[in-house]
Amino acid sequence: MVSPVFTVENASYHYPDGRVGLADTALVVREHESLVVVGANASGKSTLLGLLAGLIFPTSGQVSAFGVGLTEKALEDGPFSRSFRQRVGVLLQDTEAMLFNATVYDEIAFGPLQLDLAPEQVRERVEDMLDLLGLRSVADQPPHLLSGGEQRKVALGAILAVSPEVLLFDEPTSGLDPRFQRWFVEFAVELRKAGKTLVTATHDLHIVEEIGDRVIVLGEDHRIAAEGEPHAILTDLDLLLRVNLVHEHAHIHEGELHIHPHAHLHGHEHDE
Repeated sequence: MVSPVFTVENASYHYPDGRVGLADTALVVREHESLVVVGANASGKSTLLGLLAGLIFPTSGQVSAFGVGLTEKALEDGPFSRSFRQRVGVLLQDTEAMLFNATVYDEIAFGPLQLDLAPEQVRERVEDMLDLLGLRSVADQPPHLLSGGEQRKVALGAILAVSPEVLLFDEPTSGLDPRFQRWFVEFAVELRKAGKTLVTATHDLHIVEEIGDRVIVLGEDHRIAAEGEPHAILTDLDLLLRVNLVHEHAHIHEGELHIHPHAHLHGHEHDE
């Protein structure tokens, strides 16, 4: 039987100013699955990922990971906190905020160094990431001087270097060129094949069917509007219109969703 990685039980989150980030949400993320969370800007995608990552905590309801409730107390420094942070890697929408070391090499080495690995093991993990992500030519450069796509690869390398079981991606293709978007999709497919558990929040419908096993749709009321397999969700035009993910000029042709350039696919506003 496949074990649940995350369990969300009637969780809501209100920001300090009273705005609703997520409302009365329940879902289960299963081991080895690739779940895609879609929704218009400010529908609650980033809020949901923040709850799963233990970066924020529900105002009401409960979020659990590996059978343990994700609370501030549980994530205080201790055995579960250290285990959780190693097992769950998070790629934030604002990638640059994740990078704080002097060089790309140091950035990728930071996580393994916290695991008390032998120097040779740390070096081996960093070298593997540099090769895997095509970053060897910039290994000695400061991360903040790199392009947006390169920065996202560095952040991903820093996450993967600690060998997490679960990866949370918040708008991983947002604001980046088509070449990086294609690279990310192919890389996510390889992570799926490797048995990683993936949760990807996106409003880019073009990548959903390739990377996802299952889709959760968040409405503008911050609640789950629908759940299903990718093709069924992407061909439900009434649903996509209702949650403001496509424009009225989107249409289904030969079983595929076709969306004109003015659809809500590539906006860069920060989601809440």
